[in-house]
Amino acid sequence: MAGRRVKIDLVDRLAPRIPEPTAQALVAGVCAILAVLARGAVDTVFPGAGPFALTLPFVLFATLFGRWGAGVGVMCFTALYAWYFVLPIRQSFAFNDPTDGPRVFVNVFSGFLVVALAEYFRRVVRRALLERNAIAEERRLLLLELDHRVKNNFAMVNAMLRIEMRKASEAAIPALKAIHSRVDSIARAHEALYREEGRIGEVPMRPYLTTLCASLQSAYLQGQHRLTADIADISLPRDNAVEIGLLVNELCINAAKHAFPDRSDGKIHVSLAATEETLTVSVADDGIGIPDQPAREGSQGHGLIHALAQKAGGALERVPVETGTKFELAISRA
Repeated sequence: MAGRRVKIDLVDRLAPRIPEPTAQALVAGVCAILAVLARGAVDTVFPGAGPFALTLPFVLFATLFGRWGAGVGVMCFTALYAWYFVLPIRQSFAFNDPTDGPRVFVNVFSGFLVVALAEYFRRVVRRALLERNAIAEERRLLLLELDHRVKNNFAMVNAMLRIEMRKASEAAIPALKAIHSRVDSIARAHEALYREEGRIGEVPMRPYLTTLCASLQSAYLQGQHRLTADIADISLPRDNAVEIGLLVNELCINAAKHAFPDRSDGKIHVSLAATEETLTVSVADDGIGIPDQPAREGSQGHGLIHALAQKAGGALERVPVETGTKFELAISRA
């Protein structure tokens, strides 16, 4: 797990395929080769300039990504290389200038000091990353537990409603069915939220509304009418998704209750379309239509539908169609 979590550490990422000493030696070898190539490139323009200066970046990189062993290896190799091949007298460990000895000592000491500081920094960062990942894992487990409990609560409420429907009178069953479908709509949004699709805190609308329509088809319509859906592949914030889901739920229930008084083969279609500026939700049926008269004041269904539309950030309108009824909600995305 550490190899995946602490990505700054190449030794961890290569384990367990490559043992730790081998991985450190591999990082050290690559950095040493790059240091020699960089030294050769500089010598073509500025021969002998800064004999030890180019060692430090590669020592730092080797220590941060390959641990202190790799840093020490690169420092030893590059220091000996610069001393033997770059300093006068070349290809010799002898000093042309007696003061070169102390300078070499100071440069090498500085290199090992860089290794020590880089190793300290690497360990601090590693510890912080491990602590962060431990906290994230704990939160993930808590969210999973919360998700499980919420699912159980929704399932318990739905089970209680189904029990009540079996005992209720014929007059009360439609109201209980409507409540059941509303609870199910919220449960579906919760389920979609925790599928880990899309961004955090957002509900992917295609699986959410598609599953919601399938649930309405089987639980509420019970095969009497056909409910289809054409949903854009977008994600919306949780609250907006729930409001749209409840609105679709209410419009579909209304269509099933009022649009087909003498038919059992009606069609209801739900769509969600999106542009850069507008989000459009529509529910259409091929039923008998609605007379051109205002809805009855105080109607609970009418008030709930328009309240949901307003809360979603748009105004619900009835769109003229040749057959049936179509309601459309336009929401600005600006």
